[in-house]
Amino acid sequence: MKKIYTLVVLLGLFLTITSCTGSSRSQNNLATLDKKSAREVSLKSVAVGDSIFHITDQKVWANGQLIIEKRDTIKTVKEVKGWNNEQITTLVKAPIYVTVE
Repeated sequence: MKKIYTLVVLLGLFLTITSCTGSSRSQNNLATLDKKSAREVSLKSVAVGDSIFHITDQKVWANGQLIIEKRDTIKTVKEVKGWNNEQITTLVKAPIYVTVE
């Protein structure tokens, strides 16, 4: 029983060390990623007056060549009033949820 406990502790320590040291190497700058066959998507929001422009830029790469690129923009108001105008929600720093299928 004592050997199993020691083995589990050592295995946990090993996994902790390897996961902490490996995380710095696995992060890549987008500019250095291989674009031979990839889809690159950039999301940003720009506030102008009382509006926000939600901008999506897409680039599709195949065999090292840029096949197509497109920009889509959705315009919303900066602040949305709640029920009975009680609470105002701002969309300036709204979280972005991404689903990849």
